[in-house]
Amino acid sequence: MPFMHRVLLVGCALASTVAVVLAQDRPEVFVPGNGVSLPVVVTSVKPEYTEDAKRARIEGIVLLDSVVRQDGTVGEVSVVRSLDSTFGLDRQATDAMKGWRFKPGMKDGKPVAVRVQIEMTFTLK
Repeated sequence: MPFMHRVLLVGCALASTVAVVLAQDRPEVFVPGNGVSLPVVVTSVKPEYTEDAKRARIEGIVLLDSVVRQDGTVGEVSVVRSLDSTFGLDRQATDAMKGWRFKPGMKDGKPVAVRVQIEMTFTLK
């Protein structure tokens, strides 16, 4: 077998092994319903206004998609509906969400990772 074929075979085998190991490290993420309970908020963090957003008088809601991990911490967070990407409110909402803590969702009596959507509201006083 030529050298390059052996290198390709070894590379493919290594990539397959890495993919299997990474998949084992990531728990399955569930959606609420069908025996999966919603996580319950224990601690919430309010997003802060940026000075630029205050001056621009921006108000409204950022909709976030988040994964609440088995330990009640927040994993990945993404913006589903943006309020403001220019003055930093989307970023503030995302950063605040990462500080939230939950009683994790449950499935079959065990804590599981659950995908949830959270609205972060920005209101000027």
